[in-house]
Amino acid sequence: MVSKEEKKKPTSPSIGAPKNFLIPLMLLHLREFHTHGYELMEKLTKFGIESLDHGNFYRLLRQLEKENLVTSVWDTSSGGPAKRIYSITEAGEKYLDMWAHSLSEYQKLLNQFFNLYNPFFSANTTNSKQKDEAAPKSASTRTNSASSKAKSQAATSKSKSTRKTKQSKSKE
Repeated sequence: MVSKEEKKKPTSPSIGAPKNFLIPLMLLHLREFHTHGYELMEKLTKFGIESLDHGNFYRLLRQLEKENLVTSVWDTSSGGPAKRIYSITEAGEKYLDMWAHSLSEYQKLLNQFFNLYNPFFSANTTNSKQKDEAAPKSASTRTNSASSKAKSQAATSKSKSTRKTKQSKSKE
């Protein structure tokens, strides 16, 4: 029997979206350098992962090591306490390649979605329009604008005076 609370929980559609994006990010950074867990956490924070629970992060590293996706060795060379240095394994490289392929396919779906959602949407044109609207007009732009207005007004009054002259000549 299903409880009332379980019925109330919203279900998310299963469309093959990435479930744990932290794992490939960790592997990607470990592919570039061998590092201590704390340094890896700092790199991920700089990458844009804002809320990392330290305990869960280290449990995840240990789990990745059990699954043979990463390996670690103890570093006793520093004067302080020994630290683990983590690096990616060959199996971790294959897992990362699989994620990269999956994300590439997912990116295609996202691009198609936004093309249908708003066919005029483009990151480049949106950003340039926002910059143009936000930027104050320069003195030369204001001068050119004022000059154009003056020319337009002059042309209008010139055509009015020409019409008046033609009308008075026709009356004679």
